Amino acid sequence: MRKFFTLLSLLVMASMVLAACGTPAPATQAPAATDAPVATDAPAATEAPAYHGTLRVNLGSFPDMLDPQKSSFVNEIAVLKMAYEGLTRLDGDLNTVPAAAESWKYNDDATELAFTLRSGLTYSDGSLLNAARFEYSLHRNIDPATAGEYAAITDDILGAAAWRTCTESCDDEKAAVMESVKASHADGAACTGYEDADCNTLTLKFPQPAPYFHTVASLWVTFPAKQELIEAGGDTWWLDGANHLGNGPFVVSNLEQGVNVHFTPNEHYWAGVPTYDLDYSFITDGAVAFEAYKNNELDINGLAAEDLATVQADPVLSKEANIYPGSCTFAVMFHQLKAPFNDPKVREAFAYALDREGWVTDVLKGLGSPTLTWIPKGFPGYQDGETRWGYDAAKALQTLTDAGYKVEGGKLIGTDGKAIEITDTFSDTPRNRTRNEWLVAKWKEVLGIDIPLNPVEPTTYTGLTKDVNTAPQMFILGWCADYPDPQNWLSVYWKTGAFGERIGYSNPELDALLLQADGELDPAKRADLYKQAQDMLVAGAPVAFMWNNVNTYLVKPWVTGLHQTPMDSGWIGDNDPLSITVSEPTQ
Repeated sequence: MRKFFTLLSLLVMASMVLAACGTPAPATQAPAATDAPVATDAPAATEAPAYHGTLRVNLGSFPDMLDPQKSSFVNEIAVLKMAYEGLTRLDGDLNTVPAAAESWKYNDDATELAFTLRSGLTYSDGSLLNAARFEYSLHRNIDPATAGEYAAITDDILGAAAWRTCTESCDDEKAAVMESVKASHADGAACTGYEDADCNTLTLKFPQPAPYFHTVASLWVTFPAKQELIEAGGDTWWLDGANHLGNGPFVVSNLEQGVNVHFTPNEHYWAGVPTYDLDYSFITDGAVAFEAYKNNELDINGLAAEDLATVQADPVLSKEANIYPGSCTFAVMFHQLKAPFNDPKVREAFAYALDREGWVTDVLKGLGSPTLTWIPKGFPGYQDGETRWGYDAAKALQTLTDAGYKVEGGKLIGTDGKAIEITDTFSDTPRNRTRNEWLVAKWKEVLGIDIPLNPVEPTTYTGLTKDVNTAPQMFILGWCADYPDPQNWLSVYWKTGAFGERIGYSNPELDALLLQADGELDPAKRADLYKQAQDMLVAGAPVAFMWNNVNTYLVKPWVTGLHQTPMDSGWIGDNDPLSITVSEPTQ
């Protein structure tokens, strides 16, 4: 969770988020501010389909990347976590439990962590999976040549940040990481390679305490994709389904770019064998996906706000709706290096002018809650009572005026007397277009500024937002929790060099505070340091925090055993696929 969520994804069902950055589901678009959805009769029930033995899920946008050490969006991770597994995983209650590793142990001051792998662990083809494979994955994640989207998540490892950010003559930095991430036999003897069956221990060293790192080891950046397949396949190795030879519950049997990913059960998975095939579709138009669900062409689909009234009015569909708390925060991202948002006063004015209540009511139809904070309610570190930058039209205009700006003819005029063009970039789908029309209309109403829409093809949009050099001037993006800890919300996202860098954000004072909090072993002191950090973050108004999601999914009655968690940002139940049963349809 981990990851990013784009408006396209979330608005429709919540499937795309930066790791934090976090992912796409079918894109949706907002109805006009005055047009509430009209309840309509559901189409006549189609003839019950023959038992297909396959769970059919719509993910929305096709992933921009399916490399474990380079991915960061929810839809990317939703694919990878079916084919691979980390050293640990999160269970149905979001506790960290053993996965590829059967156990782990910290030293007394939490500066060293040793994992012991399960005996007889294999890949889906039956070939040996030992600790050297995980050593390779972590080395590759840190290697600056990889340039992974989530690489900073392992900066806690001794020497990792220095090597990851190194640009030339990096031998010493690399050597330090080689010693900090080490595969060995249980007695400490060196491993001899990937065929060494006694290579069952992975030891990590940290420069300061990192008592949460066993949970970081559940993330996709640790997934043990095979070195030989990556190197033979080149930069686009991940587009060939055969190269995804993993250790997760499923095997990739078909990967058709932009269209489909099909999985079959992994007969060698240590925890058991799934009883169904899994099929991902990538339908970005929410209205089209909704029709496909109603016609029994999908078993799980995101429930968009535009379809909520129809679902609630239908006696069958209303029973298939699953609506429950989520784990994502969405915000209007302001590029700190692009005018006018390099001026904090302009960011403050736009934050004041953001009608969050109206967005949740008119656009999301109540499927969400307004927020002025980064960490959502219900997660450790949430701060109740935040009021800074709340909707206030008068303050929005006054803030611009006091900072020396004015608005003339729908243009923002800078302090130098020159007009500054502002555009709203978004993932282009019919529903998303309408939603963004609502957004810029409200800003026009409050600030008087005409903001042109800049629609971008969904997968392309994802790619643009991943790089500070291509990230738009202003756009909506979300972050969903990877694990329930304030460190994941604050340090992983906002430290210099992490995901906030995509919009040019860097605050050395915040970095120092987060570094102190990350290494604090006293729970009360640690919590207070993170509170101070979040206060500092909000004070700078780097983005306009907007809303927290709720998970909204439609599920056919023949799909049972789904375990709901707030972090179901790929699809409902994806955290525990072995618990799911797909029965023969009864309708």
